[in-house]
Amino acid sequence: MEQEPFAARLHFIPRALRAPQNAMVRILRRYFETAPGWVLLTTTGRVTGLPREVLLPCQRYSEGLIVISTYGWRSHWIRNLSHEPEVRVTCGGWLLSGRAKVVEDRELKLSLISANPFFPAAPFAPVHAVLRTLLRPFLVFLLRRWV
Repeated sequence: MEQEPFAARLHFIPRALRAPQNAMVRILRRYFETAPGWVLLTTTGRVTGLPREVLLPCQRYSEGLIVISTYGWRSHWIRNLSHEPEVRVTCGGWLLSGRAKVVEDRELKLSLISANPFFPAAPFAPVHAVLRTLLRPFLVFLLRRWV
C-alpha cells in the first residue's frame, strides 16, 4: 500500500476551516469562476447524491486540467470522484461537464506534474511570471516531492 501524503495527516485543519472557506468562496465566487489557476469542481456526493462543490488550484493543458488532492483519499471530493466520475467544472469563465480520472500510477503522476507544474496563481502578473519561468525547475522539484 502506498504511503499517504504528509499533508493527509493535517486534514483536520481544512475541516476546521470549512465554514470560513465556504463563505470566502461565496463572496469571491465571480473571481474564482474566472481566475487563472483555480477551478470550482462540482462532484456528486457518494452518500447523498447531491452536488458538492470545492475550490481547487488547477493547471489547464491541451487535454484537460490537473488538480491535486493535497489530503489524498481523506478529501471528500476525491472519494466522490471514485464513486461517480462525472463532474462539472467552472473554470476560466466556462461551465463544462466532464469525466474525472484519478491517477494512481506514481510514474504517470510524476510525468504529468513535470510537464505541467502548477500552483495557485499569484495575484500579480509579474510575480506569477517569475514563478513560472525562473523558478520553474524549483517548482517541478517541489511538486515531484509532494506527489
